Amino acid sequence: MGIWWWRLILVSLAGILFSPKHGASQRVTGMKYTFMKNASSAPSVSYYEYEYIVIGGGTAGCPLAATLSEKHKVLVLERGPSPYGNPNITNLDAFGAALSDTSPNSPSQRFISQDGVINSRARVLGGGSCLNAGFYTRASPYYVREAGWDGKLVKKSYEWVERVVAFEPIVRQWQSAVRGGLLEVGVLPYNGFTFDHIRGTKVGGTIFDQHGHRHTAADLLEYANPTQLTVLLQATVSKILFTNKGSRSRPVASGVIFMDALGREHRVYLKQGPKSEIIVSAGALGSPQLLMLSGIGAERELRKHNIDVVLNQPLVGQGMSDNPMNAIFVPSPVPVEVSLIEVVGITNVGSYIEAASGQMFTSRSPRDYGMFSPKIGQFSKLPPKQRSPEAVAKAIEKMGMLEPAAFRGGFILEKIMGPISTGELQLETSDPNDNPSVSFNYFKDPRDLKRCVQGIRTIEKVIESKAFSRFRYHNMSASVLLNMTANSPVNLLPKHSNTATSLEQFCRDTVMTIWHYHGGCQVGRVVDARYKVIGVDALRVIDGSTFNCSPGTNPQATVMMLGR
Repeated sequence: MGIWWWRLILVSLAGILFSPKHGASQRVTGMKYTFMKNASSAPSVSYYEYEYIVIGGGTAGCPLAATLSEKHKVLVLERGPSPYGNPNITNLDAFGAALSDTSPNSPSQRFISQDGVINSRARVLGGGSCLNAGFYTRASPYYVREAGWDGKLVKKSYEWVERVVAFEPIVRQWQSAVRGGLLEVGVLPYNGFTFDHIRGTKVGGTIFDQHGHRHTAADLLEYANPTQLTVLLQATVSKILFTNKGSRSRPVASGVIFMDALGREHRVYLKQGPKSEIIVSAGALGSPQLLMLSGIGAERELRKHNIDVVLNQPLVGQGMSDNPMNAIFVPSPVPVEVSLIEVVGITNVGSYIEAASGQMFTSRSPRDYGMFSPKIGQFSKLPPKQRSPEAVAKAIEKMGMLEPAAFRGGFILEKIMGPISTGELQLETSDPNDNPSVSFNYFKDPRDLKRCVQGIRTIEKVIESKAFSRFRYHNMSASVLLNMTANSPVNLLPKHSNTATSLEQFCRDTVMTIWHYHGGCQVGRVVDARYKVIGVDALRVIDGSTFNCSPGTNPQATVMMLGR
């Protein structure tokens, strides 16, 4: 019996032995909780019942609500549906299906940044943990210190999360070859399997179990006290309400307005008391957007949308960043397994090397590039004014005409740390269902571009390594693979004909998202060190919008930990 089996058994036992006392009693058929309800069943007005209202049942909101419910009455308002019973969320081999669904009821909502890169935001209980590639890894000790967090409490909170959602992956041939290549080219030392962020090469955790089933932040609601928690689904918050008590000049958050799926308006008012609060956990787009819709933002911009100004705070929506991802597609002469992110090389030059392989829709559509597919918005070749659903559909049609051998292989990618480059978010309309306008300014800072180039050079060396030789055609040089990747449908930016001559141009032309965008309500700018919104009372923001840079190689573990 391999060591991963023993670790899996220990994780399972830990989940049984240390599960919360309420865990077994609060589930009903299909892993739905008894405290989950459709928002349409809520009263039109609710007075003074809840001490905390959490806006957004996502990667941070679910662990946050579960924790608060241990001692307080909590309401969660989630704009999306339940993830349970949806195989496009649950199953590893269906990865990308939810991201490719652009219907109004999809668990993902597509948006296009002003940079021309197609992206997605979550619209489901569990948030981005229902849509992502599943990699689970902690932030570095340096990140924890810089954030001013209590290291011991951080460790306990990570462990609390990991008892429910984190597993050791089964590393097969492709991922093993990437691992061997990283070690061969000097991304050392080898740190084995670990959740910790350590320089060198490691196998990280995953939220997919040994059966290929996804476990999400929504599963952390197992810890909740069901008598103290209510979760309303398909509840879209349009506004936070404020009052001014007596002679106090500071506005106090007192309630919210939300709409149900039928378009009916509901109001909920906080229970009166010194500890009662509204906590916004709507994500890096949703949280700054909702603050603006509620009157907290740059006065000049709010006036454009006829929004009453509660607090003139021009830093809301500033500092938006998305870690740029660039990848090289490597066709394989031999079959490869379906794998998402499992191995990572944490380099000393500020870039992280990861890999994914196989055809992600093996049972339904054998012609697809998984997390690099135009079906999920990884699209290229057109300038911004020519972006259209028709163009994406044409790319998907063209992909479907390729020979099956064209899809045998995988991508080795690099993501830069940080990043240093930032953009901004602004309202497009006053409708909370509409996407705001956002720019990330990929590679605006030359240091980001330098890190990308160094990462691509590392990938080239891995591809040419002896450890990886089985999975590449030896008549395909690195420059051939670069140009082949650069001419695939990746983003909406205009392309250059010979990117192999300039890795800088390759980085600019083939930039994609890895869905790690953050900022807009940053600590020290919009919220204080305790995540309280500066300038108002009874209002906090707790999610990735508060980050100044992305934690570790992948942020979801830290977002869940932060909620706890």
